[in-house]
Amino acid sequence: MTTLLHNDTSNDTGTRTTRLLLGCGVLAGPLYLVTGFAQAFTREGFDLTRHPFSFLSLGDGGWLQIANFVLTGLLFLAAAIGAHRTGRVGRWAPVLLGVFAVGMVGGGVFVADPAFGFPAGAPAGQAPELSWHGVLHGVAFFIAFPALVASFFVLARKLTGPWGRASVAAGVLSLAPMPFLGTGFGTVLLYGGAVVGWLWASAVAAKLRSEI
Repeated sequence: MTTLLHNDTSNDTGTRTTRLLLGCGVLAGPLYLVTGFAQAFTREGFDLTRHPFSFLSLGDGGWLQIANFVLTGLLFLAAAIGAHRTGRVGRWAPVLLGVFAVGMVGGGVFVADPAFGFPAGAPAGQAPELSWHGVLHGVAFFIAFPALVASFFVLARKLTGPWGRASVAAGVLSLAPMPFLGTGFGTVLLYGGAVVGWLWASAVAAKLRSEI
C-alpha cells in the first residue's frame, strides 16, 4: 500500500511538473508578441515596415527587448522539456523547439547592429561593418527560426486530424518571408510569420497540456 501511494504521489508530481513546463510555452508566444508590438508602437523612430523586432534591443529602453528575447527563449525551452516528457510528439519536435529556444536567448544576448536609421544616429542603410555581436545575432536567428519551422512539420506527423494539417499550414506560412528577407516587404512578411510561428508553438503547448 505504501509503495502504491508513493507511486501515485510521484506520478502526480510528475504530471504537475509537465503541465507547468508546457504552461510556460503557452505564455511564451503571446508574451513575446505583445511586448514586441507594444514597443514597436511606442519607441520613437521605430518603423514596422523597415525595422525587425531585433532593433528594439538597441538604444534607450533596449533592455526590455533583450529581456523579452531571453525570457521568451527560456519559457520555450521549458515547453520543449515538457513536450518531451509527454512522450506524445516523438524525439525531434522537442529537440527542434529547444534549438529555437536557445536561439531566442542568443538573439537577446547578442544584439543586432544599428542600421536603417534606428536608433537615432544609426546609418541610413545597412551597417557598414558588422560587429561580432551583430554577426552572432544573425547566426542565432538563422538557427532559431528554421528550427521552429522544422518543428511544425515534424509535429504535423505526430498530431492527428485538423491539428496536423494546421501545423503544416503554420510551417508554410512561417516560411513565406524567407525569400524576401532584406526588403521592406520581407520585413512586413516576417512579422506575419512571427505571429503565426510564435502563436502556433504556444497553441501546441496548450494542446499537449490539456491532454495530460
